[in-house]
Amino acid sequence: MRLVFAGTPEVAVPALDALLASDQHEVVAVVTRPDAPAGRGRKLVASPVAQRAEEAGIEVLKPAKPSDPDFVARLTELAPDCCPVVAYGALLRPGTLEIPKHGWVNLHFSLLPAWRGAAPVQHAVLAGDEVTGASTFLIEQGLDSGPVYGVITEEVRPTDTSGELLTRLSHSGARLLAATMDGIADGSLHAVPQPAEGVTLAPKITVEDARIDWNLPALRIDRVVRGCAPAPGAWTEFRGERLKVTGPVTLLPGTAELAPGQVAMAGKNSVRVGTGSHDIELGEVRPQGKKEMRAADWARGARLEEGERFGA
Repeated sequence: MRLVFAGTPEVAVPALDALLASDQHEVVAVVTRPDAPAGRGRKLVASPVAQRAEEAGIEVLKPAKPSDPDFVARLTELAPDCCPVVAYGALLRPGTLEIPKHGWVNLHFSLLPAWRGAAPVQHAVLAGDEVTGASTFLIEQGLDSGPVYGVITEEVRPTDTSGELLTRLSHSGARLLAATMDGIADGSLHAVPQPAEGVTLAPKITVEDARIDWNLPALRIDRVVRGCAPAPGAWTEFRGERLKVTGPVTLLPGTAELAPGQVAMAGKNSVRVGTGSHDIELGEVRPQGKKEMRAADWARGARLEEGERFGA
């Protein structure tokens, strides 16, 4: 099939690579978000998908909106059989959806209908899911509600951050997307409507969502730290400034020596914090305006006073 691939961030690159390596399909163009400011100089930088496409010598389309007339006209000229999508980041309108013969097929990082929305992997970690996965489905106007072509499952490991889990899913999901394109091409695969039961939503995680409530049980706090890593990053306040808790967090069952949020050194190399259940040990933190460092190094520099608390 003739394919026009739509995607933007690094997590979409494995899927593009899988399709480029396929003998059954031809990626004739890539659609991605416009160049965006990055780095200290805030210079415009092409998306990871755009950079990979340019390396492969593929035409790159960067419409401000997928409804832009010039983009719609060019997509029509390209006459794709299907448009596979991975984290493109823009809303597709009916006129654009109707151009490819087999529609736009999205790779979504959850087991639909669970975790529809922008942050499925983060919500899976935050919720304590033991199993998640990826799904390919035909895009329609509803939020991730289209009929499903295929799924793969992935174990959520007890120490997984969202970033680590998403990296694994990006590779297993890439194989799923390529297999989905194969099945659509030879007619062996047909989309099945999603069940009405089991729908959960996964809206974007905000900075405020990542704020640690030390009154929560230690297990919940651990999930916040892992679920918000690497972005937006779990955080708390200390002496009026923001302190990111980058992890890992070690649970210390059977200990409840500190009040919720109370922070203290336990020996030379251990920083412990009280929670709503039992104490935890911090791994690494990032003070405001500084680099990430070991929690013990930060605590020694801060010269913790007895009874000091996070979030106060």
